Amino acid sequence: MSTLDTASTGTGPAAPSLAGAPAGAPGGSTPSGPGRTGLLRHQGGRANWPLTILLALAALTVIIPLYVTVAMAFKTSPQSADGNALSLPSPVNPGSFAEAWKLTHFPVAFGVSVLVCVLTVALTLLLSSLASYSIVRNWHRRFFRWSFIYLLAAMFLPFPVVALPQIKLTAQLGLDNPVGVAILHAMFQLSFSVLLYSAYLRSIPGELEESARIDGASTWQIFWRIILPLLGPMNATVGIFAFLASWNDFMLASLITSNPRLQTLPVVQNIFQSDFGTNYNVAFASYLMAMAPTVIVYLIAQRWVISGITQGAVKS
Repeated sequence: MSTLDTASTGTGPAAPSLAGAPAGAPGGSTPSGPGRTGLLRHQGGRANWPLTILLALAALTVIIPLYVTVAMAFKTSPQSADGNALSLPSPVNPGSFAEAWKLTHFPVAFGVSVLVCVLTVALTLLLSSLASYSIVRNWHRRFFRWSFIYLLAAMFLPFPVVALPQIKLTAQLGLDNPVGVAILHAMFQLSFSVLLYSAYLRSIPGELEESARIDGASTWQIFWRIILPLLGPMNATVGIFAFLASWNDFMLASLITSNPRLQTLPVVQNIFQSDFGTNYNVAFASYLMAMAPTVIVYLIAQRWVISGITQGAVKS
């Protein structure tokens, strides 16, 4: 009788642990069959080369443009126009950042962009979470089901179709300013955000709310004290998507804001496409300064983004 057989019947000495016995040891035994290869690959740490190569190529599509941006930002004007974007800056020229700072009035444009993004994220989180909670908890009612379908249909509506009406309405309401841009950003983010929140809310058991109602809690108290804290990962996910979309938007801000001094960074940087089109080192220095906040925010919040998406994808 083998060692595994005696261990399973309890009539012989205990078999050594599979996790403790090395592969091929005289006293140990290893599983056989189709699962053995996968187990050995997992224990041996063998790389999945096709997947590794695919991920490396995908990483290059991000690393190379980022390298070109950094290299061009530190070059002189003759170096940036020599046609060799991959060459290293020699000598290093940090003066491009100071020149871009002055040309774009960077502190003002940066402050406007931050204001628009903060308002956009706050409105998106508040409106999307409330709308999703009401839709999910009243799914048995036709009005809420059709509201959800209406919001999903809005995702397929391109902005140029409604651009002119939005410009006219914001001008009539006195919202042709960064506040109006933030409101429109939140409205256009509502459909996608409700979709994410709804999938996540369905994984939260209703028994938590029933217990709170028995204790006398109202619907508002249940949402603010129970549901909203549980939406932490999804709040981070929706917030980072809203921030990136608002920070990088060019079309909406350029069409809505009537005062040129209150334009966001992407709009202000449009000057490098006309008057300063040949001064590539200054343009890339400005792009790098504008890109830095988005990279930093995403690096900090990426784990919450991934956890929020994965937790909302599987129903427990």
